[in-house]
Amino acid sequence: MFDMQVNGWELVARAALVYFGLLVMVRLSGKRTVGQFTPFDLLVMLLLSEAVSNSLSGGEDSVPGGLLLAATLIGINGLLGFIGSRSRRLERLLDGPPVLIGRDGAWFEQVVRRHRLSQQDLERSLREADCRLKDMTLAVLESDGRISILQSSDAAPR
Repeated sequence: MFDMQVNGWELVARAALVYFGLLVMVRLSGKRTVGQFTPFDLLVMLLLSEAVSNSLSGGEDSVPGGLLLAATLIGINGLLGFIGSRSRRLERLLDGPPVLIGRDGAWFEQVVRRHRLSQQDLERSLREADCRLKDMTLAVLESDGRISILQSSDAAPR
């Protein structure tokens, strides 16, 4: 239970490799995966964690080994957050830039499709902003997956 079967440095290296590998995969899968979990997205994330668990541990079942893996993952995450808050380039690399998805009451259909946003996502964002489509000035898909809506200042109150 307390005797580690795998070298501690190997566990740290495994955790770092799996962390960065998953970071790249999740980043490539798009902003929606990160910001707006549907039940299917959540299921994929849970299955991903199960799929990589053996590659993380390398057969290590001890308590200290598990704690070392957890500390490594949390440490890497904290370090990237710290560096990202000071480096605009790294922050853009990790989070990606915001994307303009609509302007002046019209959605950019190709951009919306490329980012796999549904009509329901777009309509929800308008409701949350209490904005009619015709009053929308800008719609932006934020780095965290949220959709921000700016409406014209002369929009009639509802």
